[in-house]
Amino acid sequence: MNDIVIKTETLGKKYVIGHQAETGRYVALRDVLMQNARTLWNKTKDLAKGKPIIQGNTLEEVWALKDVSFEIRRGEAVGIIGRNGAGKSTLLKILSRITEPSTGRVTIRGRVASLLEVGTGFHPELTGRENIYLNGAILGMTRGEIRRKFDEIVAFAEVEKYLDTPVKRYSSGMYVRLAFAVAAHLEPEILVVDEVLAVGDAEFQKKCLGKMENVSKGQGRTVLFVSHNMRAVKSLCNKGVLLEGGEKIIEGEITAVTDKYTNRISTQNAFTPFQIKAIDVVVAKITLNEENAGLVTPFKPLRIDIELDAEREIDNIGIEIMISHDDTNGVVFATNTKTRKNMDLRIKRGKNRVSCLIDSFNLCSGKYWLGFGIDIPFVMWYYYELALLHFDVTEVLPEPSRLPTLSAYGHVYLDHKWIYSN
Repeated sequence: MNDIVIKTETLGKKYVIGHQAETGRYVALRDVLMQNARTLWNKTKDLAKGKPIIQGNTLEEVWALKDVSFEIRRGEAVGIIGRNGAGKSTLLKILSRITEPSTGRVTIRGRVASLLEVGTGFHPELTGRENIYLNGAILGMTRGEIRRKFDEIVAFAEVEKYLDTPVKRYSSGMYVRLAFAVAAHLEPEILVVDEVLAVGDAEFQKKCLGKMENVSKGQGRTVLFVSHNMRAVKSLCNKGVLLEGGEKIIEGEITAVTDKYTNRISTQNAFTPFQIKAIDVVVAKITLNEENAGLVTPFKPLRIDIELDAEREIDNIGIEIMISHDDTNGVVFATNTKTRKNMDLRIKRGKNRVSCLIDSFNLCSGKYWLGFGIDIPFVMWYYYELALLHFDVTEVLPEPSRLPTLSAYGHVYLDHKWIYSN
């Protein structure tokens, strides 16, 4: 029992959200005045009772977490996985003491360092140097301890040139580099990291994963890691917890948990619309060759259509698609409107469609995932999901000069020729 550092017991978190009642085209002035009076009265009552003020005519209770129980031992690296809206970030916020649970209890033994979003715990008006000391103090470190780690933190974050610049002038990438460096180097007993490592380049992400592995395996500390990248989760973690709809589905050895996750979502071929709240955009539909899911034929054209419904205009963003193989979880193809085609994409208010046309889909037969992301290229992700839509690539008979599309020949077919001479 002494080596259990995190224990949750029937943990639950409830939110109350408001809905605005729909009205017809004609609304009398009397009705508007009466509705405004009722809204003001309800707000006054909530304020007097210390309740949060919620907009809307009707209220709805939503459970982001419900009856979640598990134990994490010292030195374990635990992957918290699940689809968007499963409750992963809510769970981490409770474990980091950012929000209180509605039901159940959490027992934590040890100092927790959290990196849940870009620049967590940073003051924008302070310099990078000052924020290192501020963050260290928040984590309970003495000035001497921070000073001993200072050079190592700066070297890892690679921000020496901007160390005495206020962090409000940092890019999102610089923010997360410094924030991760502080959280990982100030020797917390428990390190909690959300999907913020999607920010930055591949080299820095690899560097962060290596550091977390050292914290867990080398130093015997506990790591909680949330990511949609199953390859990264499996390489770092030895244990997993799968959440779905706010409830725990399975807890155990990481391979068993990730397999359960991929098996569950591989049967959900139909696309479900979702909202990206950070930019007020609804992803209404993603289709392959004008179908929601199904079969894709090798060597034929493939059209990927993405339909967006935006509440406002958005400039200078990138839209990315990724295709990964079901067995290896490795990305076999990725493209971004900005980084690949240098398109200055502008999303207009209302309905938008962005399409990717592939002349010849040269993947061998097997099961694949379509992933999707929206980002500010090289700076930050607004949304990133590797396993969004599942599809199958059919096997076809070999054509002259081509191999069969069996997966035994690899995953990608490349046009080529052989030349013999003597």
